Amino acid sequence: MPPRFDTIFFLSDYGLDDEFVGVVKAVIRSIAPQVTVLDITHNVAPHDVRSGALALARSIQYLPNGVVLAVVDPGVGSERRALAVEVGDDGGGPTAVLVGPDNGLLASAVALAGGAGRAVALTNPDYHLDSPGPTFAGRDVFAPAAAHLCLGADLSDLGEAVDPYSLLPGVLPLAREEGGTVVGEILWVDRFGNAQLNVGPDDVAAMGDRLLVRIGERPPRLAVRARTYADLQAGQIGLVVDSYGLLSVALNRRSAAEELRIGTGDAVTVEIAPE
Repeated sequence: MPPRFDTIFFLSDYGLDDEFVGVVKAVIRSIAPQVTVLDITHNVAPHDVRSGALALARSIQYLPNGVVLAVVDPGVGSERRALAVEVGDDGGGPTAVLVGPDNGLLASAVALAGGAGRAVALTNPDYHLDSPGPTFAGRDVFAPAAAHLCLGADLSDLGEAVDPYSLLPGVLPLAREEGGTVVGEILWVDRFGNAQLNVGPDDVAAMGDRLLVRIGERPPRLAVRARTYADLQAGQIGLVVDSYGLLSVALNRRSAAEELRIGTGDAVTVEIAPE
């Protein structure tokens, strides 16, 4: 019988220095050898659930049908739930199943994928590996569940049904208008040093192309709206609509994060620049 899903998309904070990623993939292969595992990223900062949730939310719309295995799990071994959640429906059933801890990691991606259908807690030990300890659920709980789902296991086989609306929500901040300014924060800094804001182009559309940007307690800096990084002159700070449709603080061929000494979580205000 062909697999129900032929791909598992894997995101974690495991990094690549230890054997964790390789072991999880080996467990999947031992159960479902015909299934391909594609890495989203394993460089989420350790225990950083919010960054993992953002990376998963940025990615989910581009993932074809399959099982999404997401593990950023600082509460591993505790009472936090391990879940599998069906999302989407193409008329023939769910288009994907997200597998991971119920700590806010999955919720935003579930919403962006069309909302939750059925959800279960992974409580059936028949679909776990025997574990020498409780601290590697990626290997012992989540990987076997993902592999068996690919082979055609029904969600109900894996454990007890839970209310899909009971998923712990993600904590993704929203920008707001305040006294003629837009108040937000830096969500993410990519490897090029571009600092993505939780501010969209519509939030500043009425402000024109010359803006003052204050980050943290630093003095405000002049920034210009630009279509591409290459449109910025040397040393000019830009607000560029990035590949996910949000504004990023950027420099041309240089790291805005390094040169402006800014980072994830920094508060940002944007306002009209004086003439």
